[in-house]
Amino acid sequence: MTSRTPRDSRLRLVPRQPIAAARRAVANRGTRPVPRPPAGIAPRPELARQARAHLTGTVRLARWAAEECEPGLAPVILGAQAVEQAAAALRMTAHQVRAEWDRARLAGLLELHEGTARPGWRLTAWDRDDSAVLRGWVALFDAWSLVLPEPAGTDPAIAAEVVEAAPQLLSVMHLSAGPVPVPMLLDLLQQRVAEIRAERCEIPYDGPSAVPAGPAVPPAAGPDPLAGLLNWALAGLASVGALKTHGHDGSAQAQLTPLGNWAVWVKLEQICVAAQSPAGHIELSAEAMLRGCADLTPGPARAEYRAWLAARPVRSAVAELLEAARGDDALVRGLAFEALRAVGGPAEGAVRATVEEPCLRPYALLWLAEQQGHDPEETAEVLTREEATWLWVDTAAAVADHGESRLLVRHLDSAVQGTVPGLLEEVRAVGHPRTVQVLVALAAAHPDPALAKAVRRAAFQVHRGGS
Repeated sequence: MTSRTPRDSRLRLVPRQPIAAARRAVANRGTRPVPRPPAGIAPRPELARQARAHLTGTVRLARWAAEECEPGLAPVILGAQAVEQAAAALRMTAHQVRAEWDRARLAGLLELHEGTARPGWRLTAWDRDDSAVLRGWVALFDAWSLVLPEPAGTDPAIAAEVVEAAPQLLSVMHLSAGPVPVPMLLDLLQQRVAEIRAERCEIPYDGPSAVPAGPAVPPAAGPDPLAGLLNWALAGLASVGALKTHGHDGSAQAQLTPLGNWAVWVKLEQICVAAQSPAGHIELSAEAMLRGCADLTPGPARAEYRAWLAARPVRSAVAELLEAARGDDALVRGLAFEALRAVGGPAEGAVRATVEEPCLRPYALLWLAEQQGHDPEETAEVLTREEATWLWVDTAAAVADHGESRLLVRHLDSAVQGTVPGLLEEVRAVGHPRTVQVLVALAAAHPDPALAKAVRRAAFQVHRGGS
């Protein structure tokens, strides 16, 4: 039986998982079968063995750092003293320590919290979980341009174009299934960079007078920087174990390693799966893609997010997801931050910049807390009481718009307040634009007449501007 005295109705305090609650607002659909790798792709145990061998020094440094930050010992901060200690303990040079430190962070083996190093979950599972090993290696593979920074004096815009063009070069190498001449890769790189520049070109139209008369001025002649940057890209990918190069100058060739071949196949497969989905998610805008993924279970949805992201530059994809999150649909907002979890660290700067936006702040704070290694059950502690209440209303709006009434009633359990009157008082004060609609829907759905009456009265008071 339900209580008819709302003042005595206690709300069970449970971990707040607003995005999970929003996902339950829609029906689930079956998962797709996992595609089998084609002939020539090494089995996962062998790939994991190769990844472990490639990251041996990185894991040694990460474990040394993890031991140094055990309770009772000073935290590990990458300063001169820490570098000297690590170099002496591991018999490395200072340069090697700094390089392996960066690789450990990029691979998720170490997580930094205000200058303190903590072991990541991948380091904990490194010896027993092949999936953790391969995920860590893929994270390093995706960050090859950070592992080996571009040469000094390089134009950042041109370097960014090369990074954006690199997936196409890797795809050609994968499909070639053998060594590819470096001059051929340079020709492909020049073509792809030209396409990128053409796609980015925006010419304002202000009428016929906007077009200047006279012959076009040819660009200034000079050495093509792409040849040097191609060598940089190949060296960066080789440094993470994705490819190997042979020969010199005009006879130079590049070939994917088994790890690189597998990683490119996985990314191509993700794109193909998304392109074959009923909604054609890979071709859609961020908002349409998120709506199309709303009725998928978490695993297939993450695959769709990754495929959609793989087909776009990271910066523009993150910007598009955040723009979708700014819309009126709370379900899209929650799913946008789920998709941003598939981006990971490269999205941190853009997400951090949204912390001052009221509609995104709670989601952004939770996302940043997870990136910093907080336990999922404890991430909600980063929110103030007001922010948690605002997020509760926003998630309730998603449930009201897309879910069943029973889910909205169940959503009461995720509120931080201990009583219904306390919840209603703080909901009225938080100023969410959907407060009235949420309270009206909750009142219509709740089976307790006394509680429904109190919720309906609160909705009327908010509607009339009262407290």
